[in-house]
Amino acid sequence: MENSGGAKATLACISCGKLNRIDLSLVSRLPKCGSCGSPIHLDKPASLDDRTMEKVVTGTDVPVLVDFYADWCGPCKSMAPQIEEMARAHSGRAVIAKLDTDRSPQMAGRFGIRGIPTLIVFSRGREVGREVGAVPRPTLEALLQKAHGNAS
Repeated sequence: MENSGGAKATLACISCGKLNRIDLSLVSRLPKCGSCGSPIHLDKPASLDDRTMEKVVTGTDVPVLVDFYADWCGPCKSMAPQIEEMARAHSGRAVIAKLDTDRSPQMAGRFGIRGIPTLIVFSRGREVGREVGAVPRPTLEALLQKAHGNAS
């Protein structure tokens, strides 16, 4: 589903790492990185790290749901398909992202991540909701809804 309000998102290219400002109303045209030309898929979770997290969260007009996870974590692995589904379902209306807490300890510390998975939703750069542990899809949807309610 596309965003019709001309909202923008800041996302890092998975190929070269350059940050790109994406017009979400053009999501069906598969935006490309301004540096290397690789496609930027908005229907898949965006990968965040210590370098990109703050810029993505503060530079995105739509809600950003971040899954703080680790590769070795069983509950995190069980959440992965739901996170993928959320990215597809909310493409153009929200950014669904993942941050590996082992590879990005600075952001994990900054946001007080003590257990994983931890899911935090941001609206206009501010945290507006948080869930810790593996949660069902309706809980993820409710978390995103909090951000939509704070967008006005």
